[in-house]
Amino acid sequence: MSEIEYLGTELELFAAARNWKRYLRDTIGPHLGGDVLEIGAGIGATTRALSSGRETSWTCLEPDPSLSAALRQAVADLPVAPRVVTGTLSDLPATDRFDAILYIDVLEHIENDASEVHLAGTRLKPGGRLIILCPAHQSLYSPFDKQIGHFRRYDARMMRALTPSILRLRTVRYLDSAGYLLSLGNRLLLRAAMPTQKQILAWDRLFVPVSRLTDVLTGGRIGKSVLAIWTSETQK
Repeated sequence: MSEIEYLGTELELFAAARNWKRYLRDTIGPHLGGDVLEIGAGIGATTRALSSGRETSWTCLEPDPSLSAALRQAVADLPVAPRVVTGTLSDLPATDRFDAILYIDVLEHIENDASEVHLAGTRLKPGGRLIILCPAHQSLYSPFDKQIGHFRRYDARMMRALTPSILRLRTVRYLDSAGYLLSLGNRLLLRAAMPTQKQILAWDRLFVPVSRLTDVLTGGRIGKSVLAIWTSETQK
């Protein structure tokens, strides 16, 4: 079993970003159903936001044992109680297949991202969806990214380049266009290694609602996060 200690301390901070979690639920939720696998589930904040109770099953993978223990308690009361596994994708039985696999702010923590995406593709059922959300734009890479173990930030071109032959890229777009300005300011001016709770709440309450409007107006061409969705090309 693969166990990795997570050194970041931002999970509790971002768990309070309720508007952002609702935005993700409204954007990603329609692509979820059947058997769902969430990679790097952390403390369960995203699980709680995205799980609707209509799924057949939900599996949470978390390689940090201490986070995994907290995760079990955090999601135990959900309508579809998730199976929590301490480890990485390679620790699951090779026969396990899923209708949707999620990487929400996780792939940037994985050094060999192309191999990870290919492996995830082999774990999809025919027509299954691989959904990846990452911080956008390497030009915005800041001390905060380094502090929490990000190898890189992504853009649409990088997402397209990750596409293995067994997957078909269906959509790639940016989210949080208003938040992009905050990230740019941090990169150029503040260079903060960790945002404060007050900053997170200000972003979530003031900027995320604006982004929900401006993301539509900009056609998903601007944002501080990038979302890509692939479907499996594997035949039965």
